[in-house]
Amino acid sequence: MQKFDIYVVGVGGQGVLTIGELISQAAVASGIPVNVYPTKGMAQRGGFVKEQIRLGRENLGPSIPPQGAELVISMELSESLKALPFLQKGGEFVLYGLIWAPTEVMLGKEHYPSRQDVSREIAAAGGRIIYSDPSQLPQGVRENIFILGMAAGHTRLQEFVPAQSFRQAIEERWPAAAAANLRAFDIGYDS
Repeated sequence: MQKFDIYVVGVGGQGVLTIGELISQAAVASGIPVNVYPTKGMAQRGGFVKEQIRLGRENLGPSIPPQGAELVISMELSESLKALPFLQKGGEFVLYGLIWAPTEVMLGKEHYPSRQDVSREIAAAGGRIIYSDPSQLPQGVRENIFILGMAAGHTRLQEFVPAQSFRQAIEERWPAAAAANLRAFDIGYDS
């Protein structure tokens, strides 16, 4: 069985852990062994959140080694830099360009990286960028489900988990709000 490692980063409140849960649920529904390791730490709304997802490994701990992730999904621009050490050369990097400036940046005590800075770093690490501009997201579409759709439709993740497994996981997770969440997934998938 092929193996595929995914590293997801963002800030608390963005649904980073939900992305990991849906990938995991869809993988299990597709008969793929999955190991998941979420890290919230002090991630109340606005703090750093990461999740490591390892597909295709029966008996292995969840930690992805440096330069081991074939796919990185980043929900926030500056948090992308924390994921770079884990990106495999030639790996794919889904970058949602949301800016969630920390207090130090808002007070003028720290520098916030530009999109060009982050893109340059990703390219230097050997990554292929798949970028989404938050200003282009349709009104009312959930960001995390949209980005999950992008990853499912535009990266090698589609070789492991079919879109229908993601749709099934979304319907099971939110039976009452399935239509809105499926719409967000499909917009990302088709973008």
